[in-house]
Amino acid sequence: MPAESDDEYVQEISDDEADAHVVTRGKQKLAQPRGSATRGGGGFEVSRTWENVVEGADGTISGSVQGLLDAGKKRRVLKDTTPLQRGIIRHLIVIIDFSEAMVEKDMRPTRHRLTIRFAQEFVTEYFEQNPISQLGIIGMRDGLALRVSDMSGNPNDHISALQVKRDQDPQGQASLQNALEMARGALHNAPSHGTREVLLIMGSLLSADPGDIHQTITALVNAHITCTVIGLAAEIAICRTLVSRTNPSLNPATTYNVAKHEQHYRELIMAATTPPPTAGSATTADPDPGSQNSLLMMGFPSRIVEAAPSLCACHSKSTRGGYLCSRCRSKVCSLPTSCPPCGLTLILSTHLARSYHHLFPLQNWTEVSWQRAAKHPDQSQCFACLLPFPEITKEALKERSTAMIQAKQKGMTGDQTKREGGVSESGRYECGTCNSFFCIDCDVFAHEVVHNCPGCQSREGQLTSPPQEGGAMEGVEVQKTGTGKGAAVNGA
Repeated sequence: MPAESDDEYVQEISDDEADAHVVTRGKQKLAQPRGSATRGGGGFEVSRTWENVVEGADGTISGSVQGLLDAGKKRRVLKDTTPLQRGIIRHLIVIIDFSEAMVEKDMRPTRHRLTIRFAQEFVTEYFEQNPISQLGIIGMRDGLALRVSDMSGNPNDHISALQVKRDQDPQGQASLQNALEMARGALHNAPSHGTREVLLIMGSLLSADPGDIHQTITALVNAHITCTVIGLAAEIAICRTLVSRTNPSLNPATTYNVAKHEQHYRELIMAATTPPPTAGSATTADPDPGSQNSLLMMGFPSRIVEAAPSLCACHSKSTRGGYLCSRCRSKVCSLPTSCPPCGLTLILSTHLARSYHHLFPLQNWTEVSWQRAAKHPDQSQCFACLLPFPEITKEALKERSTAMIQAKQKGMTGDQTKREGGVSESGRYECGTCNSFFCIDCDVFAHEVVHNCPGCQSREGQLTSPPQEGGAMEGVEVQKTGTGKGAAVNGA
């Protein structure tokens, strides 16, 4: 006996239907194109990454695979390095969609689980890049706005609150207006010297709003609150209106994007760790008086360890260690924070230094060709990690020369003959200031973690001539000159 089947038997089908794997159910035909399948109720596309791998001259694919890895690393550090005026003291509200639309499995394992994981990574990276900023989280669920975590500068509070939401199943509908109103109320008392931002993660295609959402958008514009939206399903007209009105000087393509896949989704979230450029007073009809340059008083306390525990002013908990406020001598647990009694901003000097790189980003390093590498045989290893570079062979130089000749015949320039993705053919990357060569791993580490060039920093403060009479004063003058030069190098 043949096995029973739920599908209706079709005796005659065309060749096109057979190639497209069409399954006929009654009068409906469900076409499933090639290269796609359904798994667990969610559709996914087969990525044929093996087609990008080309066998090398030695008969292996190691060189092609390494090239793909280097292209992925270089793509992360190729950013716009134009020095812009940015607000390094940020006040950001993250709005996360917890509606039933987040149950979809088009992103593995689900939109909800993936969003929680990326949000926790975002919180850690946000405070790493913006240590003197504040963050708050709001959720949308059952047509209401839920306060997940209050505005705070402690990343542990936000990560713990997100971990609790991870085990709660999404349900109901999203209410964009209620969430924006709650965010506006949370940012209403934010000081004028900082930015007021909203990051919206929207997975639903509709919003259950109790009133006119356009009035809420107008209130956000009047409060000088900027909004950035990341969509998970499709582009929504009201979200486009939201980012266009709250960011009149920016291109909507930079403030509203729809995630294509998991990696693109993570890149969009992590892009919000960079402070947005501040809008000039000429771009707004009612400029914010707090956006002008002003002085801000800060305290730099020292850590203390007491013999007997005492209550802190921030949590009223009994602790032995902490920091004493420079003004009122109250004890707080951690930095950065605002002193609860007197309101003075308390930070460490390292926090201010870590926020400085947003204003003067490190310039992108250029790829080194085989010809230029041959002119510098002394730089046979990475300046930072001392990793040996690939050897310069005659075959590589000949191949490069042939490529340049063919490019000239086609009317192409030297920049057009470089590899795609900014990958260096010689495995070397050169700093335009100190002309030192680095490997791809040091390139990524310097631009994403250190935000300084090791070659430029190693040349700072070096005395070019021995001190003469009055050497102490001359040494101070040289050090000042070196410091000023370092600021110019970093801000170039």
